[in-house]
Amino acid sequence: MARRPEDPLGGFNFMLESGGLLRAGFSEITGLNSESDVIDYRTGADDITNRKLAGMKKFGMVTLKSGVAASPDQDFLSWRASVEAGNIERTDISIILLDEQRQEQVRYNLRNAWPSKWVGPDLKAGASEIAIEQLEICHEGVALG
Repeated sequence: MARRPEDPLGGFNFMLESGGLLRAGFSEITGLNSESDVIDYRTGADDITNRKLAGMKKFGMVTLKSGVAASPDQDFLSWRASVEAGNIERTDISIILLDEQRQEQVRYNLRNAWPSKWVGPDLKAGASEIAIEQLEICHEGVALG
């Protein structure tokens, strides 16, 4: 049975595009959001209810989680090392949601993104889990593309 256009997409088929390269090796991407501060305002001529004005826009930190491999993709870790050295290299990133046939359906574009934090895997001798590392990305805006 074919998928209908009005059917919601699953959240398990996704890729990330950075610098024109597709990267599919992430187990989880979280924190995709935007919000505006709310400013309460009232003049003496208003009734007893405050007006709600839009303030500063804020965009959430996007966290990329990936399993550590024997030959890991060092591009993102090198990018973070560059930031630590004082060279903040901003780039546009796209998070792409795919359908069951792995065809692009929705694209979220992050503007002027750079890695603000890297977290290595939690290592436990008695556990049987995949070693997961995280890269936290800050950005200056999200838009559908």
